[in-house]
Amino acid sequence: MAETPASPERRRGPEPPDLAEKGGNRNGVPQRSNERLFMQLLVFGGCRDTAPLAAALEAAGVSGALYEDANDPHGVALLTLARDPNDFLDRLRPVLNAEPFASLAQKPEYTMMGRTYAIGYEPDLDEVLLHRPRRTVLNKDWRWVVWYPLRRSGRFANLPAEEQRVILAEHGAIGMSFGSADLAHDIRLACHGLDTHDNDFVVGLIGPDLFPLSAIVQTMRKTQQTSLYLERLGPFFVGRVVWQSAQ
Repeated sequence: MAETPASPERRRGPEPPDLAEKGGNRNGVPQRSNERLFMQLLVFGGCRDTAPLAAALEAAGVSGALYEDANDPHGVALLTLARDPNDFLDRLRPVLNAEPFASLAQKPEYTMMGRTYAIGYEPDLDEVLLHRPRRTVLNKDWRWVVWYPLRRSGRFANLPAEEQRVILAEHGAIGMSFGSADLAHDIRLACHGLDTHDNDFVVGLIGPDLFPLSAIVQTMRKTQQTSLYLERLGPFFVGRVVWQSAQ
């Protein structure tokens, strides 16, 4: 007697979530990607000479930038980039636990970590997720930086999608005007679940001079998102590049 073929196993429960980043159509095909760029900012005090730090980062092949803290004469910050977040532990952690970093005093209140993300209509998904953020952070001509986290209020999440788009477009237009004039360029990272204080995003403002970075923050104070729908903003780290890895 012939055996009855086994019936395919039926899935129990809901379908698993689709976690891919999604962009606009390219050659008629919707873009999808599971690649993202993670960034982490660590801030330290007690540094009287940045040269040994830069040498250690260069020798270890770390991808990122070292900043001098404009508000602390002995302060520095290290921004690192990785597609694989395991690199923060497997490759970066040993560097930070050895000299000269081991002698520094970390300032955990300034720690920021986030990941690049797509909105859904990007014409080149890899450019937005991987290449443009790296070029922005490692541009040799853009030495000044302002990094800060933010958390939106729950009221924003409950707004209709179309109203959210209008509010975000106001911010986007300001960013584009500063960027087109090479005054300020922004990095926007999602940090849901990655932040000690439960922030939603990490923002980096980067440019050749400090004043425009302050000016763009001032200009955005008047937008609906900042004036009506932000629960928390900051702390702000302000610094200038003293070392960068190759792009």
